[in-house]
Amino acid sequence: MNILDKIIADKRKEVELKKSVITFSQLENSKLFERKTISIRQKLKNSTSGIIAEFKRRSPSKSMINQTANVGDVAVGYEKAGVAGMSVLTDLKYFGGSLEDLIIARASCDLPLLRKEFIVDEFQILEAKSSGADFILLIAAVLTKEEIKTFSELAKQLDLEVLLEVHNREELEKSIMPSLDLIGVNNRNLKTMEVDLGTSKSLAEFIPNEYVKISESGISDVDSIKELKNYGFQGFLIGENFMKTENPGESARKFIQNLER
Repeated sequence: MNILDKIIADKRKEVELKKSVITFSQLENSKLFERKTISIRQKLKNSTSGIIAEFKRRSPSKSMINQTANVGDVAVGYEKAGVAGMSVLTDLKYFGGSLEDLIIARASCDLPLLRKEFIVDEFQILEAKSSGADFILLIAAVLTKEEIKTFSELAKQLDLEVLLEVHNREELEKSIMPSLDLIGVNNRNLKTMEVDLGTSKSLAEFIPNEYVKISESGISDVDSIKELKNYGFQGFLIGENFMKTENPGESARKFIQNLER
């Protein structure tokens, strides 16, 4: 099994266990379930940087990124830096995250928040809504076309926007549907963990213009963003580059300053 298969197998077990303890109606009764969501699509269209800054403590490719950062402080720092949105990892086993991180980020800033998670069940979409998310991630590599349709349509009913992540043209072509808002190209091969920005460049022309194009992973310098903008990308998901520093918010501020020069 590659790392992605392991994560998904563990995630299915985790979700089944949660569903045996927490009911759908409990999630729907959450105070945050009623809040009006913030559109990341609109934020990106009006943003000069297009940066979605990520909060993550570790990952399968980097066992330790930042174990000491406080998610609330990072959210405040990112908002001050002028990012368009924030991504919060909620997987515990492989990324050291939790839904509590998402809730704390929600209480700390007014940015559009992405629940960055391996979604395999509708339950997780209700969890996202009840924990303060504004948009969710669906990974084409682990979902069927029918699952993408079901999950994205549920998200739209809940007023959540949908970021679909693809790695190749085959995943992209099976997934195009009206219930998506943003299409992200992950430059990291989730099976080998290698990164190549060429993945975004090669897929850009095949993404219809009605979707906001996002480039994810391996973006560590201003020149890469300037280059990717030439391919029509409006959003750039950056995590490790900020999180590996002592003050992720300050790192994001300096990066955006350089980008806007």
